[in-house]
Amino acid sequence: MKRLGLVLAALAAMTLSACSPKSDAPTDGRTTIRFATDWKAQAEQGGFYQALATGEYAKRGLDVTIIQGGPGVNVPQLVAAGAVEMGMGSNSFIVLNLAQEKAPVKAVAAFMQKDPQVLIAHPDQGLNSLADIKGRPILLSDASTTAFWVWLRAKYGYTDEQVRKYNFNPAPFLADKRVVQQGYLTSEPYTIKKVAGFDPQVFLLADEGFPGYAAMVLAPDSLIAKNPQAVKAFNEASAAGWRSYLFGDPAPGDALIIKDNPEITPDILEQARAKMRTYAIVGEPIGAMTDARWKTFFDVAASQGVYAKDLDYKAAYTLALLPEVK
Repeated sequence: MKRLGLVLAALAAMTLSACSPKSDAPTDGRTTIRFATDWKAQAEQGGFYQALATGEYAKRGLDVTIIQGGPGVNVPQLVAAGAVEMGMGSNSFIVLNLAQEKAPVKAVAAFMQKDPQVLIAHPDQGLNSLADIKGRPILLSDASTTAFWVWLRAKYGYTDEQVRKYNFNPAPFLADKRVVQQGYLTSEPYTIKKVAGFDPQVFLLADEGFPGYAAMVLAPDSLIAKNPQAVKAFNEASAAGWRSYLFGDPAPGDALIIKDNPEITPDILEQARAKMRTYAIVGEPIGAMTDARWKTFFDVAASQGVYAKDLDYKAAYTLALLPEVK
């Protein structure tokens, strides 16, 4: 399967190179950056769209194209294969997996200081904390069982016997009040309310100590070495875009999001922004990462056998190109 994924990434590289400018090719003196997102256009990528729409990239000498993701899109492979210059890393496990595989790609910024991952429960079950969910059936995707699930097992003593298959359909959750399901703070709780007419109980893992980052920017080692100024300029512009999208007028970014993803609606975008503000998902300083935070995350994952304890996890990221603190 890994070989198949690499073949697909190589094919994607050939396809994109046929219709996109060559990496670092000058466009009116600007550096070309194709930036791949981790899902279809949505508010969770809004800062990047806002930076593009308001000219933050252009005024820093970058010619940026956002390439939206979707089911089956593997952003790290696209970056490693040269199909795109930069891309989004959804969570910290993805970044450490790059180090484990010795892939020549690093995280260069983290635009969500809190991973928006949540567990969702029915509101009338007497659950007051994540500890109370121990023993309950939990709907999880395959990817989640090797991601935040290892932290839940380590901290709360959850067991694999609790895991039920989650296919991104809320029906099994709605049918059984004992069942808990995974979700994204800005997505599933709103969907459940619209479909079922009640506010589910939501536990944000980050507020319970989960140390992972989200919405990270990934860049290949080759670009970091060849043009670090462009990487830092991208991060600076993206930070300005996130600040504007969440605390200014989001209309320019929303227009580009809806253009890329016509299925999304203004109400979905607005509630997602509101939750990102309320829960300080993006946080300050925007885009920041620290060695201490990465060590904490690695230690938890390694203690659960996800990574070898002697893994050079610092190869997964660099702090040299973070946005300047405003």
